[in-house]
Amino acid sequence: MDRVTGYILYWLIAANVIAFALMIIDKHRAEAGARRISEAALLHWAFFGGAIGTFAASRLVRHKTRKQPFAMQMMTLLVLELILLALWVLGLLGPLIAAALA
Repeated sequence: MDRVTGYILYWLIAANVIAFALMIIDKHRAEAGARRISEAALLHWAFFGGAIGTFAASRLVRHKTRKQPFAMQMMTLLVLELILLALWVLGLLGPLIAAALA
């Protein structure tokens, strides 16, 4: 594994752990009536690589699964992240980026 790949993997792991934790914390705060984490903050973490963690936490603790438009935005980011991960694993993402920048 080259250095860049390692950094990307570490970032994705960290972003998903943080996104997962933020969703769990927000659920507990909602139940306690305490100050909440904004939907924008949760979606930002999903956008920057934490969509899998956001989705997993939402299903695990049943948090924000029906809240619209949040749930649709979260699902959209999840699908996009999974597509990008698949392209990366298959070795197709690099050539696509190179072609787009050419």
